[in-house]
Amino acid sequence: MASYKLLSVNADAKTSKGSGHGFLTGILYLAPAKESGFEVCPHRSEGCTTACLFTAGRGKFSNVRAARIRKTQFLFADRKGFLSQLEKDIETLIQDANAKGMTPCVRLNGTSDIGWEGVAKDIITKFSNVQFYDYTKSLPRMLRFCQGKMPSNYHLTFSKSESNWRECLEVLRAGGNVAAVFLELPTQYEGYEISNGDETDLRFRDKPNTIIGLKAKGDAKKDASGFVIRN
Repeated sequence: MASYKLLSVNADAKTSKGSGHGFLTGILYLAPAKESGFEVCPHRSEGCTTACLFTAGRGKFSNVRAARIRKTQFLFADRKGFLSQLEKDIETLIQDANAKGMTPCVRLNGTSDIGWEGVAKDIITKFSNVQFYDYTKSLPRMLRFCQGKMPSNYHLTFSKSESNWRECLEVLRAGGNVAAVFLELPTQYEGYEISNGDETDLRFRDKPNTIIGLKAKGDAKKDASGFVIRN
């Protein structure tokens, strides 16, 4: 299968905000859920699926969605080729960051929830000078991160859905962070401090044991499942 660039660099309003903090962000956008014919969000809830960011920002354009579907199919059709291209993209990101006097960081689950610590463990380990980070709805993955069992340069933030608050509490009690989507951001939720996650996408810089508040975007604004918290 033909290879092509996988990482988008500072390609959206949120990741580009990291530039002001000295970080150059490469993000991998795949087609979420089973949009490509392959499941990449095994822990998704109904509300999460309906409110997915696949339709937000540049994702509202059909050509962008088609490109993300091709990337996802590339991963499943030729994993070796995919990972080889990903490695090249990260090397290019590092070169660009060095030229600009910035720090490179990579988010592999832009619109997916894949356990990259298994799929791309060698890549994450190889690029020890790169900060990798992701969101996940997998409680086992998140607890392994809280227990220090992930690569030291891979940071995870747990994602709240309309049905997993009990799991969120387990993560918070373990010292991890939870991202939650709000129609309007409050200052606290269920007794936990909220920080504005829309200011940057640099989740590895967040204060531990807090809720990361994100404002509803795209189709999420119309959510009625409880995935988006309405105060």
